[in-house]
Amino acid sequence: MYAYDPELIPRIPALAGVDFTDYKAVRAAESSYGPVLQYEPPTPVVTTDLAVEGPEGAPDVPVRVYRPSGHGDGLPGMLYLHSGGFVAGTVAQVDPVILRISAEVGVVVVSVEYRLAPENPFPAGLDDCYAVLAWAAKYAAELGIDPQRLAVCGHSAGGGLAAALALLARDRGGPAICFQYLGVPEIDDRLDTPSMLAYVDTPIWNRRFAEFSWDSYLGVGKRGSDNVSPYAAPARAEDLSGLPPAFVTACQFDPLRDEDIRYAQRLAQANVPAELIVYPGAIHGTELVEEATIARRMSGDMIATLRRALTAN
Repeated sequence: MYAYDPELIPRIPALAGVDFTDYKAVRAAESSYGPVLQYEPPTPVVTTDLAVEGPEGAPDVPVRVYRPSGHGDGLPGMLYLHSGGFVAGTVAQVDPVILRISAEVGVVVVSVEYRLAPENPFPAGLDDCYAVLAWAAKYAAELGIDPQRLAVCGHSAGGGLAAALALLARDRGGPAICFQYLGVPEIDDRLDTPSMLAYVDTPIWNRRFAEFSWDSYLGVGKRGSDNVSPYAAPARAEDLSGLPPAFVTACQFDPLRDEDIRYAQRLAQANVPAELIVYPGAIHGTELVEEATIARRMSGDMIATLRRALTAN
């Protein structure tokens, strides 16, 4: 039915078996099986688990800090926000991804274990991310980070949180974010784009999962209404000017495709430097099929983009 990349097709049945509406089962599977991807860094990366003071009245936020060995102070820094449709995902699950970013880009990464919906709906997760951003900026010297090179990066729901964090930091007057990497971001609760209407049966992510995700994050009955905050759904933001430069990815057979394309377009129209790549034949979660050429290309593009944005002289 869909012209998927041929290297993805053998894995489609297994990927289609993931049902995000059963979020408790997804969390249990993540806990049982650990990271799907594997990576051995070419140089050592030191990891440290910490607890950052959370938003007022909220618990501390667990974070994992990654620092590549053999570097001095003043490295670029980056917050990483994991995927999981706002209802699943952990720092441990994305450990291989962060190891690669830290080792190959030469960056201190702070991976955030933000609170999950539906137990903790919006704005809990975003508030956690902002608290960690403020902490990373405040303690940049102790972390060995150059505060002028502090970026945000996320994938899927994490990409949506990264976009929201950039908006929130701009509107609150800091901390300054120098770059936003938005990997297939989940940013529009209205679910009215052509791709969202068309892809009701695609693996990993489809319209049914998106409906459940937004209902969990916002509360049932709120998605698509007039009172949804742009900090929950960044596609609703009317003014995108003054945001940090952005790199946005989208996949051809992903319900999120058109909202991602549109967001990149609107960033450019607001005079924000913005780059967009739409991967042909790809699905949401293509990077999980790490043996596929297109998955390797996506990973390589991420590393090259972050190097260019964070380490260029």
